Amino acid sequence: MKSILFKTLLFSFFLCISCSENKTESKKNTIVIPIDKHLKFNAYWYAGKAEITSYKLSQVRYGEIYEGTAVNVFVTEDFLPNKQVKADSRNENNVPVLKLNSTKEFTTGIYPYSIMTSTFSPADLNKKAIKISFSAQEWCGNTFVQLNNKEKYEIDFHSYFESNADRKVVLEKAVLENELWNQLRISPENLPVGKLEIVPSFEFLALNHQEIKGYNAEASLKKEGNFMVYTINYPELKRTLAIKTTKDFPFTIESWEETIISRGKTLTTTAEKMNTILSAYWSKNGVADVEERKELGLQ
Repeated sequence: MKSILFKTLLFSFFLCISCSENKTESKKNTIVIPIDKHLKFNAYWYAGKAEITSYKLSQVRYGEIYEGTAVNVFVTEDFLPNKQVKADSRNENNVPVLKLNSTKEFTTGIYPYSIMTSTFSPADLNKKAIKISFSAQEWCGNTFVQLNNKEKYEIDFHSYFESNADRKVVLEKAVLENELWNQLRISPENLPVGKLEIVPSFEFLALNHQEIKGYNAEASLKKEGNFMVYTINYPELKRTLAIKTTKDFPFTIESWEETIISRGKTLTTTAEKMNTILSAYWSKNGVADVEERKELGLQ
């Protein structure tokens, strides 16, 4: 309870700061979230559990589509902004973040792929994602990318491919596609729309050997019955991403589609929700703790 109260007070602090900035510095387009939404957010995300959702995955790779599973794990935690790691204990310098661990498992022919992206976004939407990491493991080798939000974006890239070899990249700050998934869960009405520059997901950039930079894009948010669809189109990359969520809090991600060119073919990756549970999964690592995996439809 103390932790929940602490978070509630901290969110109220962010709200007051945002309101103050909005009155005195409106030109900065400060995002202000109504207090009732803060209360809903706190009650859901600071109840001591993570939200885990499983998806039936049809993944594009090598000009074909392969079946697999995807899992999105959303959870709040305290983050150290300077070290840019999860805090081991409470500290006045901690930043409350919403973390998304997004995983995919699928097999291409004889060999399997295991993919994971972690995105750490401050609950205060007036701040950019603090850190993003991506890794892919398959029988050919490993690929790893990490972005740290410093004065600029500092990115370390490691790969076993000669054409995609180890390098460091420094970027001016722009919208990051990976952070938009978290923003969608916090305040979808504040998602960026229209023509803008976006750094695509590290999964797409790494697996398709694309330059790490911002690309011209056009984004839209539309309501479709009881759902919302956030769509990003990248004309230069010939890529479109569409994420479907419930229109009401907690804005659960129901599905997504990603259309790309793969070996000369226009193909679409799809992910359809199987089930969602709330669980303190970090305490359920015993041999007997397998029932919730079955509930998620995971082997």
